[in-house]
Amino acid sequence: MPDGPLIVQSDKSLLLEVDHPRADECRRAIAPFAELERAPEHVHTYRLTSLGLWNARAAGHDAEQVVNTLIEYSRYPVPHALLVDVAETMDRYGRLTLHAHPTHGLVLEASDRAVLAEVLKSRRTSGLLGERIDDQTVVVHPSERGHLKQVLVKLGWPAEDLAGYVDGEKHPIALTHDAVPIGGGPIKHWELRPYQAQAVDAFWYGGSGVVVLPCGAGKTIVGAASMAKSGTTTLILVTNTVSARQWKDELIRRTTLTEDEIGEYSGTRKEIKPVTIATYQVLTTKRKGVYSHLELLDARDWGLIVYDEVHLLPAPIFRMTADLQARRRLGLTATLVREDGREDEVFSLIGPKRYDAPWKDIEAQGYIAPADCVEVRLTLPESERMTYAIAEPEDKYRLAATASGKNRVVSRIVETHPDDQVLVIGQYLDQLEELSAHLDAPLITGATTVRERQRLFDAFRSGEVSRLVVSKVANFSIDLPEASVAIQVSGSFGSRQEEAQRLGRVMRPKADGRTAHFYAVVARDTVDQDFAAHRQRFLAEQGYAYRITDAEDFDPA
Repeated sequence: MPDGPLIVQSDKSLLLEVDHPRADECRRAIAPFAELERAPEHVHTYRLTSLGLWNARAAGHDAEQVVNTLIEYSRYPVPHALLVDVAETMDRYGRLTLHAHPTHGLVLEASDRAVLAEVLKSRRTSGLLGERIDDQTVVVHPSERGHLKQVLVKLGWPAEDLAGYVDGEKHPIALTHDAVPIGGGPIKHWELRPYQAQAVDAFWYGGSGVVVLPCGAGKTIVGAASMAKSGTTTLILVTNTVSARQWKDELIRRTTLTEDEIGEYSGTRKEIKPVTIATYQVLTTKRKGVYSHLELLDARDWGLIVYDEVHLLPAPIFRMTADLQARRRLGLTATLVREDGREDEVFSLIGPKRYDAPWKDIEAQGYIAPADCVEVRLTLPESERMTYAIAEPEDKYRLAATASGKNRVVSRIVETHPDDQVLVIGQYLDQLEELSAHLDAPLITGATTVRERQRLFDAFRSGEVSRLVVSKVANFSIDLPEASVAIQVSGSFGSRQEEAQRLGRVMRPKADGRTAHFYAVVARDTVDQDFAAHRQRFLAEQGYAYRITDAEDFDPA
């Protein structure tokens, strides 16, 4: 009997023995189709889901590959019923296709007449489908293309969208391989990294979809290269104004686009140009119950729409995207995990996952820094333990996350990294204000003006400031390559994607090859510890192991 690291069970759970010699190899092999559920010390639990298998199918993995992987790494014979179910689930993707018909326009075609009959019978498709052309084809109104795909995923019959896209308004964009650093400095020659080129090709030939790359691996460059391939006007949607300006700087550095060709559509500026960068916040702002900025979506004949940090898309953006199915759509993210469970909306409306590069693979190639992850556990003093014990459930996390002893632990960690650029990241403003004063470090929160944020980030990049305390505004799309230490004192409860993004702040490769350090300071025997375990799941899936140490080890001598 083979001694594999994996136990495959009939309930679609996969148990991976972490200490097995082939565990890392197995983890990489199952990553394209299995989702990590729990990651304690010795056995990690993964699960096979329909969406995970369909994403794998859309990315070019077939059922035979998945079945062979399960058989190869399984310690015991794989349940035959599970293998059949995997094959049949993956076979559901593509039995329905959307494509352009020479006389009837947009149509839904089935390779299996019974599937089409089932879809037509469903009340969910009422009003989305038109006349029946033959026993395998039915007309779809172009305006219902996105809504129909949403419904079909929920019915368990995801359609492969082969209907193509409008060309959009042409606008010449090319990559320039001599990048000029912002603020002057030497001109450096650069080329697309192999995985970036593969990601662009996978997206382009797939039509639309999502590219998943680690933080610091150059998602913006993948966006720029996709824009160059498209050669059309482009709408880029980003998380905040600071991110918008970083995108603009990077596009000016890496492409033939000039400042005059790039517009910012944010709370402070309303520019519409051939390349327009808009914030999610301004697009989802309502006035008198109406999304007053939606005309931006029709302001030009966009050929490409780029969604940065696609895992953060607000619900109104999904509704808008349902009407944009004739435009090519590129989603960029470090993790497709959504805490609201709406991954199926990303799959149906932005597109399936087209490319996913494991973090450890990119690290092995030297493109992101190796990272040491440490959970520092702090025991609450008796008085705080009693306050916590009798607190209402809704107050427990805040009490644990803002425990007074965390300031002392953070100070000691900072002392052990005297020559490093350190970010201290948290959720609660009063806690961050205390830490800012305690460390004599500048503080950036949502109330900090965009100009002041940029000034402080620039000072941090130049080394003028070596310590920075930041709220969740720095979770996403902030480029701070000099940061090599991040200390997390509190977070958004058990958010896996937030944990990944925060580690990502320190993963830009260092000139001297140094390891990045990520510390999570956690209150022992509280929900803070429980949430920390949940937050770590995605990073455990990527192969990062947290060392757990006692806070007393960081006490000053």
